[in-house]
Amino acid sequence: MTRNSRDDTSVNSKRAPEPVGVYPHARRVGDFLFLSGVGPRVRGSSDIPEGIAAQCQSVFRNVKMILEDAGFSWNDLVDVTVFLTNMQRDFKTYNEIYAEHFASNKPCRTTVEVTRLPTPIDIELKCIAAKARGNE
Repeated sequence: MTRNSRDDTSVNSKRAPEPVGVYPHARRVGDFLFLSGVGPRVRGSSDIPEGIAAQCQSVFRNVKMILEDAGFSWNDLVDVTVFLTNMQRDFKTYNEIYAEHFASNKPCRTTVEVTRLPTPIDIELKCIAAKARGNE
């Protein structure tokens, strides 16, 4: 982790896939953790899981690893923005898998369709997590 002048911390997971640009996996500012866009690749590979179901599972795993490596948990998620490249084809499957992963924690959610993402993936998540006071 890297300390910055605003008293925030950059987080780079050693388990999540490498960022495709010059940015950290996340930034912690006080009790909040802001994740950069997270895709479905696996660390050390440019391979992309085949199909939206496999990509959803992989994205959720990657988000969880980043959260854990920053000292947060899945239940700390408070806001999730989901980018899909084909809402009509993929929303139903993604929504079912999302519901399984968020059965107990129900963060705010926004889902938008985009023309494309920086790599040939079908889904990307942008998340915000918050620590409850005294839960560190």
